[in-house]
Amino acid sequence: MSYSEKITKYMQKRESYAIKLLQKLVQEKSISEHERQAQAIVIETCREIGMEIDIWEPDMKELSTHPNFVSSRKDFHDSPNVVAKWSGAGGGKSIILNGHIDVVPEGDMKQWRNDPYDGKVEDGKVYGRGSTDMKGGNVALLMAISAIKDLGIKLKGDIIFQSVIEEESGGAGTLAAIVRGYKADAVIIPEPTNMKIFPKQQGSMWFRINIKGKAAHGGTRYEGVSALEKATLVIKKIHELEQKRNSEVSDPLFKSISIPLPINIGKIEGGNWPSSVPDLVLMEGRIGVGPHETLEDVRKELSEALVSLEEIDPWLKENPVQLEWFGAQWVPGSIKEDHTFLKLLESNFEKVTGQSPTLEASPWGTDGGLFTALLNTPTIVFGPGTTEVAHYPNEYIKIDQMMKAAEIIASLLIDWCEIAEK
Repeated sequence: MSYSEKITKYMQKRESYAIKLLQKLVQEKSISEHERQAQAIVIETCREIGMEIDIWEPDMKELSTHPNFVSSRKDFHDSPNVVAKWSGAGGGKSIILNGHIDVVPEGDMKQWRNDPYDGKVEDGKVYGRGSTDMKGGNVALLMAISAIKDLGIKLKGDIIFQSVIEEESGGAGTLAAIVRGYKADAVIIPEPTNMKIFPKQQGSMWFRINIKGKAAHGGTRYEGVSALEKATLVIKKIHELEQKRNSEVSDPLFKSISIPLPINIGKIEGGNWPSSVPDLVLMEGRIGVGPHETLEDVRKELSEALVSLEEIDPWLKENPVQLEWFGAQWVPGSIKEDHTFLKLLESNFEKVTGQSPTLEASPWGTDGGLFTALLNTPTIVFGPGTTEVAHYPNEYIKIDQMMKAAEIIASLLIDWCEIAEK
């Protein structure tokens, strides 16, 4: 019996275990600052597998001076990172399997059919916050490692499994693992790609714009200047910039994405009284960064677009809009399309599923860009689950997809790390 056949049979026998593990993880509400209990389950699982485990709370003082650090937290007390290592026999290539344990809040409870943290199993799916983003992907990683260990397959290269915090807020957990010294020859991140392979990942940044006006009584509004009306000029300029940036995207991996590099305005605040002319509007949003771009260049492009408003509006010339960058950011990343690691993943996908994989560029940011930017490590985003239900009420993941991803990744590990001689 081939290794592929053995792995397939293993996954079939262990499916109920994988479901229970995912349920346990979903039942722990691991939003930012509350990751400890979910990480305890990860630690227990890694100990059962027999891996060497490193547990630590990231050092805020150490990380805060790093140019890629972003976080709104004061410290990481009670929010540990977990890294588990299975050392190879030597002479093979190593790999990092990176997944985040943090989830976004559940939002409006009324929109959920069931408790978002009950991990209900129904119609071949596990429901709950974090099931698809990305605890299902983490379970796929752990099942892949378990399969190889339990089948008695010894590899040459090291496998480093990372369960990190703070991905949803900009990647402080992965940055902490990099600063701690963890590196490998390749990285897989099983974010919910719906089993598509993402050789390229978009980055993104959050921005804030302050638009000034002049207060006046609503009855004599002509004596004031409405910051809300000026905000419409800003919004129009941002839409023009979005259209310009996207018209320049020619990468075929973006062809199925209607807006490859979106600029989203997600929050607007302005005014304080119905009968007063608003003298200040605050606008916050997110701008996408292409795999071929740098954060610095995109910051400059948005800044120049806003400065150009001064040429068309006298008020904005005298009272320029103020742009600042805050909160989360994700670094873009990519791997060459002829890279051996990518080709191995493609071939194992086809071997396991009998179908050719779909390759696309990621429409959102991941921790993958940090590995590319800081370590120059080839990184691929590939995993079960779909973005359409991530961050939404009634989030779920298909069980068969999760198990199939585990099977593909297990086969990839064997090919990449190589089997050691007995």
